[in-house]
Order: sequence, then structure tokens, then C-alpha cells
Amino acid sequence: MLLTEKELRSKSDTLVFMSNSLGLEEMTSYTTTKADMIELRRLKGLLPPELQSWVMVEKAIEVNPPLIRSEEIGSDQVEIQVDLVKWEQLALDQRNLLFWHEVARIQNDTIPKEGWEMAALAIGLGGAVGELWVQDGLLLMLALALCGVAGYRLYQKNNGDRTLTEAIEADEKAIAIATRFGYSLPNAYKSLGSALKALIEQTPKKRQRAKYEARLQALKRSAAKAKAKVKAAREAATNTETVY
Repeated sequence: MLLTEKELRSKSDTLVFMSNSLGLEEMTSYTTTKADMIELRRLKGLLPPELQSWVMVEKAIEVNPPLIRSEEIGSDQVEIQVDLVKWEQLALDQRNLLFWHEVARIQNDTIPKEGWEMAALAIGLGGAVGELWVQDGLLLMLALALCGVAGYRLYQKNNGDRTLTEAIEADEKAIAIATRFGYSLPNAYKSLGSALKALIEQTPKKRQRAKYEARLQALKRSAAKAKAKVKAAREAATNTETVY
């Protein structure tokens, strides 16, 4: 039996509603296209040889993920996750330097790790509440001490100054990695600087934007220092040639 145009439209609307209610329209973000596979393969090729056997590069599949991040997926493996939707909005050189920044964090051993602190904090708090009930002073002090140690370790991990210092150190190492892959020193600084400027423009959160701005200022100081060093080396070489 042939359906009228009105009936077809009604059935189409019903199917759209059913797919939305089942979350099918969001499933498309979990699929990996051919272009995604090409980019992931390209990034894998940008890993230094010493990392290629134990560092994976994958597409981020969670809702609203960060642009790029690393996490341990085992005792001897690390996975770099990339939000390819945001990633493709950046220029190729910008992507390369941001990727090498993440590689540098892995080499510097500053990526987040699954630690014992949260579990210890939960055990300590639970023990403290329990000892208040049974009124055992010694065990209460031990539980509070455990909470204190775990809390201090968590504070150290999430300290803003420390994470910024680690990020600046990773930027410096990313420049060095770029030169290993054929970038000149000026082009490496320029590419990372333009990437940080792009992140500053795209980041609505004030605190995160301030971190990118601090990294950019540190990068400018480093570039000026490197430029002065190269200039001094050239002048020294010229003076040596003049003498001989």
C-alpha cells in the first residue's frame, strides 16, 4: 500500500524522535572516519622512536573531552587521547607542537597517575568517623594522620604553580623534539607560540586561559634567550675567522 506524503513525513519524524531518545545521534561522535585514522596514524609517526612501542594515540570518545591529554592504561603503557573535532581546527604545525608538548610530558613523567591518595583519604575519613563512635583516641589519631598525608599529597599534585612549571618545561622539550623532526629553532618557537595564541582565543575559562598566557610569556622569554645565544655564537665564529 502506498503512503501519502503526510504519512511519510509523520513516520520520518517518529524515527528521528526514537533515534534521539535512544541517543543514536550522539553515537556518530564515537565512530572513527578514514580522515581520523589518517591523522591518528600521522601522529603516531611523530612519536620519538623510543616511545613508539608503549605509547598509543587514540581518538577521545567521551563527552566534551580536553583537546589532548595522556593517561596511563597499564603498568607499562600510556595513551594519548585527542579530540579530533577541535584538533582539526588548528593548523598542521600548531598540532605538531601541541602533540610534542604532550610527548614531552610523558618523557618528563608528569602525566596524571592513578595514585593511592584518594583511596587513603576515603579510608582515613571512614576510620575517623568510626573511631569517633567507639571513642578510641589512638586509632582516631592514626586515621586523622592518614587523612593529613593523603590530603597533602593531593594538594601537591594539583598545585597550580607546580603544574604550570611542568607545562613550561614540557614546552621547552617540545621545541627540542621539533628540531629532531626537522623544524628549525625559529619555526618551532613560532609554531608553538601560534598554537598557544589559538588556545587562548578558544578558551572561555579564565583560569585555564591564564595558564596558556603564562606559558606564552615563558615561551617568548625562552625564544629571546635562544636568539641571543645563536647571535653570540655567530659573532664568536665571525671573530675567530677574522683572526685567522
